[in-house]
Amino acid sequence: MSSHTINVGILAHVDAGKTSLTERLLFDHGAVPRLGSVDAGDTRTDSGEVERRRGITIRSAVASFAVGGLQINLVDTPGHPDFIAEVERALSVLDGAVLLISAVEGVQAQTRVLMRSLRRLGLPTLIFVNKIDRTGARHDGLLADIRRGLTPAVAPMTRVTGLGGPGALAVPRAPAGQPFPTDVAELLADHDDELLRRLIDGDGDGDGPGPTPGDLRRRLAEQTRQGLVHPLFWGSAMSGTGVAELVEGVRTLLPRPGARPGGDPRGTVFAVERTGHGEKTALLRLFSGELRERERVTFRRRGPGGASEEYRGRVTGLEIIGAGDGGRGRSGPLTAGNIARLRGLPGVRIGDRLGEPDGTEPRAHFAPPILESVVRPAEPGRERELHAALGELADEDPLIRTRTAGVTSVLLYGAVQREVIEERLLREFGVAAVFEKVRPVCFERPAGTGEAFVEFDPRGPNEWWQTVGVRVEPAPRGGGNVFVRDVEGGLLPRAYFQAVEDAVAATLRRGPYGWEVTDALVTLTRAGYEAPLTTAAHFRELTPILLMTALRRAGTTVHEPGLAVELGLPGDALSPVIGCLSALGGEPGAPVADGSRWSLPGSVPARRLQDLVAALPGLTHGEGTLWYAPGEDRRVRGPVPVRKD
Repeated sequence: MSSHTINVGILAHVDAGKTSLTERLLFDHGAVPRLGSVDAGDTRTDSGEVERRRGITIRSAVASFAVGGLQINLVDTPGHPDFIAEVERALSVLDGAVLLISAVEGVQAQTRVLMRSLRRLGLPTLIFVNKIDRTGARHDGLLADIRRGLTPAVAPMTRVTGLGGPGALAVPRAPAGQPFPTDVAELLADHDDELLRRLIDGDGDGDGPGPTPGDLRRRLAEQTRQGLVHPLFWGSAMSGTGVAELVEGVRTLLPRPGARPGGDPRGTVFAVERTGHGEKTALLRLFSGELRERERVTFRRRGPGGASEEYRGRVTGLEIIGAGDGGRGRSGPLTAGNIARLRGLPGVRIGDRLGEPDGTEPRAHFAPPILESVVRPAEPGRERELHAALGELADEDPLIRTRTAGVTSVLLYGAVQREVIEERLLREFGVAAVFEKVRPVCFERPAGTGEAFVEFDPRGPNEWWQTVGVRVEPAPRGGGNVFVRDVEGGLLPRAYFQAVEDAVAATLRRGPYGWEVTDALVTLTRAGYEAPLTTAAHFRELTPILLMTALRRAGTTVHEPGLAVELGLPGDALSPVIGCLSALGGEPGAPVADGSRWSLPGSVPARRLQDLVAALPGLTHGEGTLWYAPGEDRRVRGPVPVRKD
């Protein structure tokens, strides 16, 4: 059993070789008996039928291997932009990351998105350039692209011989006992004045007053763990060259989490799987304390409207992700820093937090879905089966929300995600579904402050047997909805307070214009009841009426989702595309020259994306490329759209 554990994510643009690298790492260290193949559909981490058929990673998966006394848990994440929320959930439980780049395809738009997420979270990151043995592999030009498009703080630790051929090799630039690379030493000195002084005073080869190679390696590890520099390794997952150097980088340069064995167990559920029998299992990273089989647990989560929810259960099965088994698990108490599969929790969801938060757990940051599609069963009469199946899928991905108001709709990130859901509904639940055209989802924000209340009067006639007052006002942007009580806790039984909070969350799902309300601060300003006549149901009935009245008095503004776009264009297409983007209500950014082509960042309203897609081939002679992801929202200009279904 390994004495230390580190949890490392592998991130990349689709087809860069993430799953192949995972297979190579497991095979080279004895965790699996043979190399799996994406083409053959027998990889360890892409276990779902849809994943194997499509050859892409859809859900995060964990596998494990050991190097000496260190257990390395690998988290393989999706590469397609439609599944960016899945990636960001995984980031919240990692100690470090490996960002994979293809030496042939180079830096892609999704690569830049991933790097921005990694840097925003301050997650220590190594870079692995894969496919150096493929025709068309680049070295110097790609290194320049990485420094320009991702980060200038790149520290190449290996070099390549025989680039672009089957005999390509990755070899260390500074083997043990050899002088440290000068360019890496100078990069480290950018963040270390004392090191800069020593480099100026000495030659840095260990023979003079300069820093020794050992000093520089220690500083490299320190700055890597602080997210200041990113060591880069060249290699090939297929041939295995350069992989040993990458593993050594993981072992020596990434931080090992400090164990917090004392106190109550605290952790995060970052993935949900199902067994062949349909039983739900939760992947949990434990940050502190211990967790044992048969222990009772309480998970906390935020509901769709921002209300706090709890889920209680008993762990009937606990399998710790362990080295040497490819991630199948071993029994025993789960300790801080490790990951386990939990069984016996049918109501658990991705994102659930175990224990009271103490502020030390990392948080994922991702935009909510911006698209919606109405879905119906292909066979009339199977509406209940369809809704139940969608509910089970939503448990695995809570950002795929279902909404029923005469029809059932699903919130999505993109068309590929919709296709995957459609396929899983048929394969796993036997329900053929018909999805209507995807449409953007608008939402409402409070424009001002509004109040409403009902006061119970024991001396006169009453329509309501309770007192309730609510105030609604804008909350900080991006923070979601917040419910607070500005009344004494003893005024109502706990069940009545919970009834009010639940009613607030449900009411905010449909504002005055029919769209979901977000970034609202709702305060309970008055509360009272008349025993034994008042029940919790009375509070659930009255609260929505008062809250909707307060919302109308405050006024709401309707906002539409925007998309961040990045276009690759031939040189003569820049001006026409900028004009088209502006005509569609978008905002072009500053173009960046990329050889004979241009890279144009910008934004566009989500509802105009298809217009941009349709116009791009004609404006670029068929040579334009487009990448998009959720971006900044904007207030709707012109007539306000009203949601009727």
